[in-house]
Amino acid sequence: MQSIKNKIDQLAKTLGRKPVDDQPVDYQSLRSVYQQQANNDIKKIQQQAKKERIHNIHGRSDLNPKWTFDNLIEDSEDVIEAISIAKSFIAAHDDVDWRQSGSHMMIFYGDYGRGKSHIAGAIAHELIDQYEISVLYRQLSTLLEMRFSSFDYNAQDNIGEKFREVNQELLNVDLLILDEVCVNETILKKNTQSWLGNLLRQRLVNNKNCILITNHNLSELENALGHYCFESIKEYDTYRVQFSGPSRRKALSLENEETDYSNAYHPNQVR
Repeated sequence: MQSIKNKIDQLAKTLGRKPVDDQPVDYQSLRSVYQQQANNDIKKIQQQAKKERIHNIHGRSDLNPKWTFDNLIEDSEDVIEAISIAKSFIAAHDDVDWRQSGSHMMIFYGDYGRGKSHIAGAIAHELIDQYEISVLYRQLSTLLEMRFSSFDYNAQDNIGEKFREVNQELLNVDLLILDEVCVNETILKKNTQSWLGNLLRQRLVNNKNCILITNHNLSELENALGHYCFESIKEYDTYRVQFSGPSRRKALSLENEETDYSNAYHPNQVR
């Protein structure tokens, strides 16, 4: 008759395992090995879950993926200073007391094409990757158009409900980036000033941060937003970053170019 050990050895051989030796089992060491394996498995699960969370935050942020610090050219004093302030703002998030002390706002103002939106986006990408901070990038003009359309009670596309959902996102997101603030606007309408002022005040109460981007100077911005709205901004811990100099965007030039009319459309041409 086979002993229990022989049966176990035979079963191990059938399963392709090594036979069990006669050495006494060190249960403490065995437990330590299993514990380490379990910890490694948990760590991998946590890393994968974090990666998925970060991916989802990026997906909801509506940020341009090209807006990173790696893609910035530090070739002027205003941009170099702006990047330095931006990185200090990011590093401050390591301090939990700073994050919980109040609401913080960065105001990027200055000429078109200087990289204001790019640097704001770079800040947002870093905060998502390092701290899993939720971000929402919106152009103010687009929000105002949606808000105006939401009052059309005959609309068939549920625009009112959509705007209420968007407005709730604007209140809840950790970092709100509002671009093109008062672009081509000398002054906002009174009801728009009230809506934006209330939005900023509610975010202030809930310790939510903002970045405002505008090509107005500060005095013009105050006039365009109105007293009530601008007073809301003053309540934040503000970081004002001025951009100057010519636009970085490529100019469209027709000099030394010959116009080719060979493929131009003619009224009688069949297409």
